Amino acid sequence: MSLRRPVTPAKNPFPMARVTVEDCLEREENRFALVVLASTRCRQLMKGVDALVRSKNKAAVTSLREIAAGKVTFNRPSHDAVMEYIKQQKLTYGG
Repeated sequence: MSLRRPVTPAKNPFPMARVTVEDCLEREENRFALVVLASTRCRQLMKGVDALVRSKNKAAVTSLREIAAGKVTFNRPSHDAVMEYIKQQKLTYGG
C-alpha cells in the first residue's frame, strides 16, 4: 500500500504566447526578414512606441502578434530591407 499523494502540476502564472512563427510566415515568407522585422519592431516597442494590437505580453511577443495580424510590414521589398540591415550591421560591428 502506497501512502504517497498524486502530484498535481502547478499552474503556470506565465502561460505561453499563442503566436507562432508559422502565423508570421503567412505575412513574410523569408525567415531572416521576419527576424529583422520582429527585432526592429521589438526595439521600437521597448522604447515606448504604442503597440498596434492589444497584448499583455512582452515586446518580443507583441511584435510577433503585430506581424501575424498584418499591422507591421516592411515599407519596401523585404530583400532590400534585409540587405540594408546587413549593411548597417557591418558598419556598426565591422566585417
